[in-house]
Amino acid sequence: MFLRCGKVKLDLSQPKIMGIVNVTPDSFSDGGKHLSHQAAIIHAYRLIEEGANILDIGGESTRPGAAIVSEQEELDRVIPVIEGLQNIYVPISIDTYKPAVMRAALAAGASMVNDINALQESEALVVLAKSDAAVCLMHKQGSPQNMQQSPQYIDVMDEVTTFLRLRLQACVAAGIALDRLVIDPGFGFGKTLEHNFEILRNLNEFIELGIPVLAGLSRKSMLGQVTGQAVEHRQAASVAAALIAVQRGARILRVHDVRETVDALKVWQAVNERILEK
Repeated sequence: MFLRCGKVKLDLSQPKIMGIVNVTPDSFSDGGKHLSHQAAIIHAYRLIEEGANILDIGGESTRPGAAIVSEQEELDRVIPVIEGLQNIYVPISIDTYKPAVMRAALAAGASMVNDINALQESEALVVLAKSDAAVCLMHKQGSPQNMQQSPQYIDVMDEVTTFLRLRLQACVAAGIALDRLVIDPGFGFGKTLEHNFEILRNLNEFIELGIPVLAGLSRKSMLGQVTGQAVEHRQAASVAAALIAVQRGARILRVHDVRETVDALKVWQAVNERILEK
């Protein structure tokens, strides 16, 4: 299985790591740490050294209750960072739901869009259809401002799967090839603790859609609820959740702790390879 990100074809026969670069003052885990363009660029290079296969650059926090950022402010945060990473060899993803930011980021050198709104904004499908970039379609219920107030489902797996299937169909109808598409069930985006763990437990069911699955579990509140740990102490839980996601079919892991996740995957792969040899 391959993912086409512009001129790059990512081989997903082994799981790939998407390193997070938040150019924001208020992201739930690392808000403000990389707000300056230079700090974000340095952090991006560090993540590549640690083993990131993709960089996900975002200029607007989507944590529960986050404030909406204007289009211009988001552009001012992310475009200089993307332009400052022109010489890297890994694909750059822009984490945005705004079509104008997508368009500018792709023109600046990004080759993937990570959209929490699954290209539902007006013109978003058009922007991607006119490009050769990859796109990650995520499920969420509600908006970041209200999504955790009272999320409810009759059947969370069925509803998330149905939504993602419909969005995939919309992308194909718009002219976006299947080898450019990734799906994300949206852990923590309009889900209770029970919903999140039901999705993780049954993550392999999304494979039936025939599209690579991205899992974004890193440092999230669902892990804090289980372990009792504050966000800065959820590294071990994040790595454990990442491994569980891979065992259930995830092909891309969106993480803060790149080095630790890479090492865990190396051990997991070594065990699997030995089993295959037998």
